[in-house]
Amino acid sequence: MVSKDRLKDIFINMVKVDSPPEKEYEMAKWLVSYLKERDIDVKIDKAGEKFGGNSGNVIAYIKGSLDLEPICLQAHMDQVHPCLGVNPIVDGNIIKSDGTTTLGADDKAGIASILEALEYVMETNTPHRDIYLMFSVCEEIGMYGCKNLDCDDLPVKNVVIIDSVGKPGTIAYKAPSKEHIDITFYGKKAHAGIEPEKGINAIVVASNAISNMNIGRIDSETTSNIGEIKGGGATNIVTDSVSFSVEIRAHSMDKLEEEIEKMRICCEEAAKKFNTTYKFKNKNSYPSFELLKESYIYKLTEKSMKLSGIIPNPMVIGGGSDANILAEKGYDCAIISMGVYNPHALNEYLNLDELYITTNAIVNMMTLDI
Repeated sequence: MVSKDRLKDIFINMVKVDSPPEKEYEMAKWLVSYLKERDIDVKIDKAGEKFGGNSGNVIAYIKGSLDLEPICLQAHMDQVHPCLGVNPIVDGNIIKSDGTTTLGADDKAGIASILEALEYVMETNTPHRDIYLMFSVCEEIGMYGCKNLDCDDLPVKNVVIIDSVGKPGTIAYKAPSKEHIDITFYGKKAHAGIEPEKGINAIVVASNAISNMNIGRIDSETTSNIGEIKGGGATNIVTDSVSFSVEIRAHSMDKLEEEIEKMRICCEEAAKKFNTTYKFKNKNSYPSFELLKESYIYKLTEKSMKLSGIIPNPMVIGGGSDANILAEKGYDCAIISMGVYNPHALNEYLNLDELYITTNAIVNMMTLDI
């Protein structure tokens, strides 16, 4: 069995290392030192140089003795703000922060489970397959580490990503694409008390467009949301410019394109109705992904869980992750949970007992065939 005490120590040591997005170098350096001390081939790639981060992804390789398909175990190094000076507090099997920062269990718990599983197979000389490790940067703000990954540095097809919340068992195998849209409506200034009829209120134009858009739950696999709205000022001035941001998430790329076009039509019709203009700018944040349940890595993940006493729970999720990007690059990705709760919040916590169970399943992934 893996060591729960060592697993806890690895996790606590890591969360004390600051690693906000774009500034993960200290965490990368910690991991490189940890792995080199165990004579593991490891490097930091050049991904960070491509988007202005101070570190690249940490990529390692452990040669195995079993003639089985190789796998990659993956997690991300960055955590959401506020995340500087994390003070972990242990309360029985629960680890949390002191309430002034996020804990960073998303996703250092994932990293800890990988490292402890590796410790176990190395110290017990347990035969294992070829194993790759990939610890990415900037997952939380756009998956830029994976977007800038050179696939030659990761020559493996099967990837298990330890980065899902809740009790062990989740196998997230499908996730949507996300489109980000910035919209600006232009009006015409006028004095609101003296000659409002000479103006065109951009707020009214934007409201008309929004009222005709599909917002919220569109169908079982499609959602949209309006974020920040900017514009306007003094009440005695007819507002001449309003900007707002929108996201659309869809599992079907055809459905995504359909909803983008519907929003564009709503804007066009509103601008025409009020005799004004608008700007519509959209960009895909990440593509959708789906792992076939017949795939090797799905079956291996499922079997490894069952042998660890975990009931597999295949799940369709609504958020994006490194899996969306890696899948587009040709990797088969399964995302699994590891006992993390309330991620991205000051009351985030880790259930160490559940992380321990997950870690045993990861040992199975390193050593079993399907």
